[in-house]
Amino acid sequence: MALNATRHYGSAIAMRPLHELINRDDPAFPLVREWVKAAVRPVDVLPPSHTRDDALFQTQVTTRSAMGAVVYETGGIVVDGGWLRILGSGNAEVTRTLPAWNAGRSDGFFLVADDAVGGFFAINGGALGDDRKNLYYFAPDSLEWEPTEMGYSEFLQWAFSGKLDQFYEWIRWPGWDADVRTLHGDRCYAFYPFLFTKEGAGGCGQRMEVPIEEAWGLQMDLRNQLGSPGQDR
Repeated sequence: MALNATRHYGSAIAMRPLHELINRDDPAFPLVREWVKAAVRPVDVLPPSHTRDDALFQTQVTTRSAMGAVVYETGGIVVDGGWLRILGSGNAEVTRTLPAWNAGRSDGFFLVADDAVGGFFAINGGALGDDRKNLYYFAPDSLEWEPTEMGYSEFLQWAFSGKLDQFYEWIRWPGWDADVRTLHGDRCYAFYPFLFTKEGAGGCGQRMEVPIEEAWGLQMDLRNQLGSPGQDR
């Protein structure tokens, strides 16, 4: 679901005008910049799109929040050379905008980031558990939404820390960092056999580039058909 007049993390709201969403007295972006400066991972803050006003309006969050700041002040944020993509107002490197990517895909959650191996981060709006506004990770090796116990601001700080290495140790292959530098931010790797199978565990099979929307659609179809295979991470 997009954050629009019909739904806001699952609740009805009225659309606020743009001037109410741009907070000039206490914007969050200076704080986001400090988190970026303190990052121990490579972090690339992409310039915002010329359509950032519309992206912010459609998202319906203020720039006093970290999410609003990322949407309005960046075209997206790329971590670890492209391994993790945090969505903003769109850029040549990650053309998807935060609201447009959610349109027709999310319902009771809100997709905010994804990774090079077809994993997706979403804010829970009630569909994923009782911990509304916390992020969940859709794991391609289990087809399950896994709780992170982090809000959006905590997620940004976590993403910029060294904890990504531990989180992704199950899938990072020798030379992954060189590979993802050539991977466009609207694409990801697909694996065969699938990561959630015994034969494909850890990405030991074939790896190919696919559009990120293709990976999302396939994994949602597989989840609906198979349920959650529940392979342990």
